[in-house]
Amino acid sequence: MILLPRYIKLLFTLLPLFFFFNISIGAPNIVLMLSDDQGWDGLSVQMHPDVDSSKSDLYYTPRLEELAAQGMRFSAFYSPSSVCAPTRISLQTGISPAKNKWTKAAPTITAERNFPMVPIPHRRAILEDEITIGEVLQSKGYMTAHYGKWHISGGGPELHGYTESDGDTSNGNAYDITSSDNPLDVYGMSQRALDFMKRSSEEGRPFFIQISYYPLHEQQEASPLTIKKVKQRPIGLIHHDYLVAAITEDLDSGVGVILDGIEELNLSDNTYIIYMGDNGQRAYEHNSNCSFTEVCINREEHAALTGAKGNVSEGGIRVPFIIKGPGINKNSWSHTQAVGYDLFPTFAEWAGIDKQELPKNIEGGSIASILENNGIGEINRIKEELVFHFPHYQDGSPQSAIFLDDYKLIKYYEINKTVLFNIVEDIGEKNNLISTFPNKAAELEIILDTYLKSINADIPAINTSYDFSKPRTPSINRNGNKVYYNPMIELNRIYYPRN
Repeated sequence: MILLPRYIKLLFTLLPLFFFFNISIGAPNIVLMLSDDQGWDGLSVQMHPDVDSSKSDLYYTPRLEELAAQGMRFSAFYSPSSVCAPTRISLQTGISPAKNKWTKAAPTITAERNFPMVPIPHRRAILEDEITIGEVLQSKGYMTAHYGKWHISGGGPELHGYTESDGDTSNGNAYDITSSDNPLDVYGMSQRALDFMKRSSEEGRPFFIQISYYPLHEQQEASPLTIKKVKQRPIGLIHHDYLVAAITEDLDSGVGVILDGIEELNLSDNTYIIYMGDNGQRAYEHNSNCSFTEVCINREEHAALTGAKGNVSEGGIRVPFIIKGPGINKNSWSHTQAVGYDLFPTFAEWAGIDKQELPKNIEGGSIASILENNGIGEINRIKEELVFHFPHYQDGSPQSAIFLDDYKLIKYYEINKTVLFNIVEDIGEKNNLISTFPNKAAELEIILDTYLKSINADIPAINTSYDFSKPRTPSINRNGNKVYYNPMIELNRIYYPRN
């Protein structure tokens, strides 16, 4: 039999795992539920014990409140990227988007669009030789499945370590799901996941399932009954959109199907259940008068975080993260900074795989010891700092951020300026410390630049054809509307240095 190159590489990379292949008795089950475009404050679950506005003042998520009461909340958990596809490939590989060279979901702009900088084109498909967490867990005897939004192409999950899936799906697959009894397939995919759990359990094998829900996309497809119910509530100061409120509540009900099903299957004692967002909230979802062609600025007068999807301010990358499972104290908290690509080595550790056996290029570190120590401890990664690299125009201009100790530095490439925050004391990024601690800022910028250079990260180039006297060409959204990037509105919406 002739092996394809992908499988030859996979065989040699995971040879130690295949050699010792076994189905570990008592190995825990793992269920990862991923929401789409759900902000840190997008649940009725408070995400920081000392920040009242770290939960929604309109959305209602009682099943996630239940999950939080039974497990641990991370107050400083970050998605690998401020947009979806780079986060999803990072979860699969344990590698940051900057190192993966996949930093945006949509195509990059070209010089003809007349922006001051031109981002480097990025890849938009998982590679054949990339080793996924699904493949690693399969090698240990796990049954693996992926339901819902895949969004990283490459032929779909079943070519990349998953026994069962919904196929090579993306946002477009949600648009056609219009059943009022199954809004955006939240119940359907939850039931498919439960059926897979049941079959795995009957075979005596542990399972890993990723359920990538489509909401909060296509909020107009929310259940009519849910829409009617949420319209009985007054709008909030943070959240204003009844349709987003309704699809959020429908999503929560889908999560409830999973929670109830795991109980009914008697799997709760040996199953880790994880809920997280793929990036921050959308900039336009929080005002009943807002649309794709407008930018809503009143939210941030009351919200805990600055920024939104498409930038590396906290609102773009800090996301909900709740976990329940063996050894995790009920209603507990962790304030340790963690990131989505930490899940790869965590899952591997739970499966009994030594970290020396994992692919050498992963950047995440296991959070297992923190979960066992009531949320306290440090994460051992290959580098101490966390870097978030978004060299694109979306809800902001090209930018990167670095976290080290209590500090966060953001670098804005278009204007070549930096800002500095004590992110522990100032999660809202209101107090720029650049003039107070210039040496600290210089130190962090050097570390950031050195890291990005070491991985040959994509850095936007100056657009030599840019004409400041002409408007920037708008993009066209999926509804066919023109979306203008307005740098003056951006000054009002996200922190942007004036000096």
